[in-house]
Amino acid sequence: MTTTARQAPVCHVLEEDAGLGESVQESRRGQAVDECTARCVNIPTGRWQWKDAADPDALGLLVLNGMLIRKVAIDGRSGAELVGEGDVLRPWQEDAEPATLRATSEWRVLAPARVAVLDGQFTRLIGRYPELGCCLMSRAIQRSRHLTVNMAIVHQARVDVRLHMVLWHLAARWGRVRGDGVTVPIRLTHTTLADLVAARRPTVTTALRELSRRGVARTVEDGWLLTGQPPGEFVRISHSSIQTAA
Repeated sequence: MTTTARQAPVCHVLEEDAGLGESVQESRRGQAVDECTARCVNIPTGRWQWKDAADPDALGLLVLNGMLIRKVAIDGRSGAELVGEGDVLRPWQEDAEPATLRATSEWRVLAPARVAVLDGQFTRLIGRYPELGCCLMSRAIQRSRHLTVNMAIVHQARVDVRLHMVLWHLAARWGRVRGDGVTVPIRLTHTTLADLVAARRPTVTTALRELSRRGVARTVEDGWLLTGQPPGEFVRISHSSIQTAA
């Protein structure tokens, strides 16, 4: 069932996203924070579709909080991508692209999300601060690089290796270091993990038990805890993908 987005007040985008704000020269940052506002939308968990009319001048939606997953299926096989804080997306763009393959796609909100609508007004506003446009473009490129790493991960033969790698990949983006390891503060079901590593859910459950038995990954209250070092193969894959992706 499609969920309905609940609108929230206008927000100061550069206060909400500190990394974006830091891209502006310090001498102009205060003015940019005051001027760069956008409408915000709260999105509850569940299946989601963007219902607003597409603004041709809009940059997209900037994820301020929460976690979403985009799943694409072709001929019974599917791939998935996690999108979270700091990512930029344009869900209306999918409907505008000509289809040469019979693909279906859907968005699902895994954790209540809040997005800033970077509409045409915002686009014209940041013309005064070109460094913001560069930073947002960098975010879009980085998202494509993460997908390249994901593609390399799902080509690993063993499912337990794929899971170990994808958890470390998520830790590199959203992880938090603590005394006993690195936490990935994302609640992911075995079904969602199966989508991310291109495996069947029962196989994923078995592989997760193996990782837990080895003491390298286990569930905790707010997500996952990783101990030790990232897999050596993952370090090589990650480095190579980041260097070569467009």
